[in-house]
Amino acid sequence: MSIPGAEQLHDVRLHVNGSVHEVQVPARRLLSDALRHDCGLTGTHVGCEHGVCGACTILVDGRPVRSCLMLAVSAVDAEITTVEGLTEDDGSLSPVQQAFSDCHGLQCGFCTPGFLTTITAGLADNPDPSEEEAREMIAGNLCRCTGYQNIVKSVLRAAELGKGDE
Repeated sequence: MSIPGAEQLHDVRLHVNGSVHEVQVPARRLLSDALRHDCGLTGTHVGCEHGVCGACTILVDGRPVRSCLMLAVSAVDAEITTVEGLTEDDGSLSPVQQAFSDCHGLQCGFCTPGFLTTITAGLADNPDPSEEEAREMIAGNLCRCTGYQNIVKSVLRAAELGKGDE
């Protein structure tokens, strides 16, 4: 028997960073909130809650997605990668993470998870971008510190690291 006015919860199995998370969520729960509050993966940041800033970008089946615009119940059977899942299997930084560290692309860090996932997907599509292509790759993400020069340098450095150039 349900309680009048109580919100119905749905059992959802989320596949995140190679692990399964069984959660109960209302149908209206945003994926960003489910990741942060139900799965405890707080690396995904929520900035504007309108999909404009890109801070909440995650990878869904390898494609960048604004998690503040996707409902958790619609992520069933999808393979989700958050910023926590970008680290290499041996615990070392991914080429994109290492490049951000090398080139001071981190800035204050709030928007960094969205940039890291966006660039990871972008380099999967174009592993050798020009500077102009690197700028286009990050055009959908906002950095309130306006550190775009170092972020573009990070994209180009990540491409070098991805090719094995040290």
